[in-house]
Amino acid sequence: MKHIILLIFAAYSVVMGAQEASIKKPDYVIIANDQIITKEQLNEYAKEGYIKGINKGVSEETRNEFATKFGDKIGDRAFIITIDLFTEEEKEANQNKLKTEAKPDTTIAKDTGLILNVNDAAQDFEVKMLTGETIKLSDLKGKVVLLNFWATWCAPCLMEFYEMPGKILKPFEDKDFVFLPISRGEAETIVSKKMLQLKEKGIDFNVGLDPDKTIWNQYATKFIPKNFIIDKDGIIQYVSTGNYEGSVDTIAKEIEKLLTD
Repeated sequence: MKHIILLIFAAYSVVMGAQEASIKKPDYVIIANDQIITKEQLNEYAKEGYIKGINKGVSEETRNEFATKFGDKIGDRAFIITIDLFTEEEKEANQNKLKTEAKPDTTIAKDTGLILNVNDAAQDFEVKMLTGETIKLSDLKGKVVLLNFWATWCAPCLMEFYEMPGKILKPFEDKDFVFLPISRGEAETIVSKKMLQLKEKGIDFNVGLDPDKTIWNQYATKFIPKNFIIDKDGIIQYVSTGNYEGSVDTIAKEIEKLLTD
């Protein structure tokens, strides 16, 4: 379980990168036993076998209840992690169960949820942007495109957005490069509200809308954020899933390589 905790926080990294100083990443709030706890306390619970479940993100209603109790320590609902703990009796029963269960087969190939991968031709599509215009992918031939799939409820997606202005948009603003983030499976009103919230924090760029997942279904089946770097000829040259320390730096390096070829 401790290993799982470490993986979660690797994917939910809150380490600040070299980005614009005005944009600060939010902190995750961890709540267990109706109290805010530290990551160290969470690791201790895991070490002692008390972790029953980890829930990433809460409803707006629950977020507001937490805000009433904990005040301004509570931010966006996507960055709240709630922990379910075993009672002593449940913990003992769970440990006895784990002793008798067969270990999982770690040789099974991991499903990355990809339909298209490196060296595949990017599927063409038209996407309506939040500002009203329509972009067709094939019209961007001759430019390097970073196609990003995200959602308003996805904390790693939002963490990634905090790094985009300083590490992607600013460095490549005068290059043959297009950043094309597309929200997956959400209504325009929901996406618009989230982008207005992000704008107040200095994160201001246009996004595409894919409410019925028509575009998404051409590229992948699960797991976001997903990034596809498409070269000037429309071929996928790099794919990443998730957000972790250094992931956006790697994306930037891959874009730079394609722009200098």
